Amino acid sequence: MLKILFQFSCLLLCISAHAQRDTVIQISATGGLQYSQKRIVVKPNTRLTLVFQNKDDMAHNLVVTRPNSRLRVVEFALALGDKGAQKHYIPAIDDVLAHTTSVEPGNSDSITVKLAEGGYPFVCTFPGHGSIMYGIIYATKDVKRLPAPDQDINIPNPTRMQEAAHRGHHPTVSGHPFPMKLPAVYRTFMPDCGPAAIAVGLPGPNGGQSYVFDAGECRIRYAWSGGFVDNTEQWEGKGQLLTKVVGDIYFRDTGGFPWRVGNAVPKAQFKGYRLVNRYPEFWYVINGVEVHELVKPLPAGRGLIRTFTFSPTKQSLSFINKPQPGIRLQSSLGRFQREILTLPPGTRQVILKMMYDV
Repeated sequence: MLKILFQFSCLLLCISAHAQRDTVIQISATGGLQYSQKRIVVKPNTRLTLVFQNKDDMAHNLVVTRPNSRLRVVEFALALGDKGAQKHYIPAIDDVLAHTTSVEPGNSDSITVKLAEGGYPFVCTFPGHGSIMYGIIYATKDVKRLPAPDQDINIPNPTRMQEAAHRGHHPTVSGHPFPMKLPAVYRTFMPDCGPAAIAVGLPGPNGGQSYVFDAGECRIRYAWSGGFVDNTEQWEGKGQLLTKVVGDIYFRDTGGFPWRVGNAVPKAQFKGYRLVNRYPEFWYVINGVEVHELVKPLPAGRGLIRTFTFSPTKQSLSFINKPQPGIRLQSSLGRFQREILTLPPGTRQVILKMMYDV
């Protein structure tokens, strides 16, 4: 009897010890390409379950990597190119320890890892996300040896990064502490746009051209020339203030989402973007049709060249243009009739030139 009680007590101790090493942590994707938790500390060999919830308005993932491997994993994810989306932007390399699938807005996924002593980065490997959307899991018994959060180079810290960027630099006329290399892409908060704004600066004379893409509605909101953006107040306001447009706005889209599939008014769903020679190519889906939109500046004058590539469809596609002062559209396929461009079923690509003639 005593032997049975002893064995039962040992079993309870084992269960108790195992339970103490099981930890479940909720982590979310939030606006501005950030995780809700950027630094997680557990004891070594803890069975850690991360429940990842996407509260943003675009898809994300969460990838746990080997120590000091975040940037390498991000580079390999970008190298997946056109195959990235079907692989959830997860490269098949040993540096990836665990990962979720692509998690759409409002959905969730979970992963479980057991980590030995060390620091393990986690990151979103979607194109353009991995440079700012990341964090660290510390598996350690000695928490006192960890760096202070504001000095921890393994987590994003806008204040620290901004101070580092200012050292040895002088502000330019656009408000940037260092010369901009265009094309440039900023996920920021822009005036007259939804919260999922993506500002894009394009190369060209006299400050180049720029536009803002609203990822929530999958369309260009406006375009301007003579500069890019000034983020000074937005940085100093910790995201509470809006980024300023530098230059003169020459185009505003006041007509809403322009594409139609058949006779239906679609609800566009943003899928992310990839960089093509530094130019962002935006991916979104409308009524089952995948659309890739690549935007470049006109070689001369003010205006944009918008290349739309479609997945196969048996329905016609229509682009509805609401006339804007001084703006003229030219299509590589068909003609606008009563401000509507209709493309036949099976169309795979069309190029729209948007020219400002004033």
